[in-house]
Amino acid sequence: MLYVIFYHLIVSVYWREDTLEAQAKKFCSECGEAINPKAEICPKCGVRVAPAPANNSKSRDTAGLLALFLGGLGAHKFYLGNTKMGIIYILFCWTFIPAIIGFFEAIQFFRMPHDVFHARYG
Repeated sequence: MLYVIFYHLIVSVYWREDTLEAQAKKFCSECGEAINPKAEICPKCGVRVAPAPANNSKSRDTAGLLALFLGGLGAHKFYLGNTKMGIIYILFCWTFIPAIIGFFEAIQFFRMPHDVFHARYG
């Protein structure tokens, strides 16, 4: 049982690190080139790129509190928009495994810097 918990935590952390780079890019509206999210001018075509709108609708602290207190029911997964994992958490809530995983995810959310959280979850 501990093997499953640690496997889930390790895979979720490393998989998110790999996809973080793909999520943190924006594209030029003229040439379609992938550019740095903080760039104001496209290095390929030189066109000024409009800044991405700040989407601060999801709070790191809210996600952490949901994971801590309602993590066994997957409330934090629904809050972050991951409905499939939320349903899986509900289906297996009787095993208390989602509650244990939710506890570790709460710790992960609270230790995560705000900019990394917003890059991952918007």
